Amino acid sequence: MEGQKPELTAGEHIVLIDNRQRRYLVTLEPGGEFHSHAGVIPHDQVIGSLEGSEYRTASNARFIGLRPTLNDHVLKMPRGAQVIYPKDLGPILLLADIAPNQKVFESGVGSGALSTALLRVGARVTGYEIREDFAETARSNVEQFLGPEALDRYEIKMRDAYEPHDDHGFDRAVLDLPEPWQVVPHLESSLRRGGILVAYNPSVIQVQNLRRRLGEGPWALIETVEVLNRTWHVEGLSVRPDHRMVAHTGFLTHARLIES
Repeated sequence: MEGQKPELTAGEHIVLIDNRQRRYLVTLEPGGEFHSHAGVIPHDQVIGSLEGSEYRTASNARFIGLRPTLNDHVLKMPRGAQVIYPKDLGPILLLADIAPNQKVFESGVGSGALSTALLRVGARVTGYEIREDFAETARSNVEQFLGPEALDRYEIKMRDAYEPHDDHGFDRAVLDLPEPWQVVPHLESSLRRGGILVAYNPSVIQVQNLRRRLGEGPWALIETVEVLNRTWHVEGLSVRPDHRMVAHTGFLTHARLIES
């Protein structure tokens, strides 16, 4: 975050990265220890050191300590439900055109990955969730990465998004649930005219049902996209796509409300 001191301090969450780029999320505690297959790093060795410092275990294994990015946090945070992966979080923020102080409807909150991304850019989020354990995990993960002040802009209601709701005045709606078409009728009265809906769904059958319902209502600019993420091997004269890639995770369907 902006304004952070270069020194790593007790109570901070950091990520330790080994020579194979494996990441380990650690909460620094006086007297604590980080244990791995490569050995032990005392937390006291890390506390007070500069971000980006190198640490060695007794077996001379090398680790680098950094503050976690949102990408690190999402992939390593405790999970109650499957998270939306970073490759989709960025496009969701752009497709929904999320900006500071916008009022955003979210359902379900899952483990809080999408909530964290929305809150980080300054949105005010109202989440609907039917499982208390998921709600608690989401709150905890949001607070861990963004701090307790972010909870002032984050409200989770234990409600079923498939049922009619009396919340109104939303600028945006982001959905990550199995049957988003059941939520669409309620959004037609709670989302402001010109507002944007983005839905994340793993199955193309879900997308078909959603697109059918959107096509029957006051929605325009309806589009479905899929984001693929392929890294490259670049080493000397050896330049080629990596053999593995993050391919299908989900489809992103977005639309704008033109009447309400």
